[in-house]
Amino acid sequence: MEEQIQKILEEKVNPILERHHGGATLTGFEGRVAKVKLTGACATCPSAMYTMEDTVKEIVLTHCDGVEDVVLDLSVSEDLLDMAKKILNGQFATERSHR
Repeated sequence: MEEQIQKILEEKVNPILERHHGGATLTGFEGRVAKVKLTGACATCPSAMYTMEDTVKEIVLTHCDGVEDVVLDLSVSEDLLDMAKKILNGQFATERSHR
């Protein structure tokens, strides 16, 4: 099922989101619920929730019978969290100056 969902995202959803310099990728599928992360400009867009409901969810539910819901994955990567911690601790600037 995950391969089918990712294929729908790549073939049907991403061409639409690419017009706005964004995209979508599947981050998980459990209990017939697909978790999707918006990428590029769509990830930080104030209308991300509407994009998820009106575009991503509608397309995935139309083309994937085994999916009951599609939710927006708002998680933050560990790499980004580590970088933020370094910035807050003043370590990032020190590391960059040694390069």
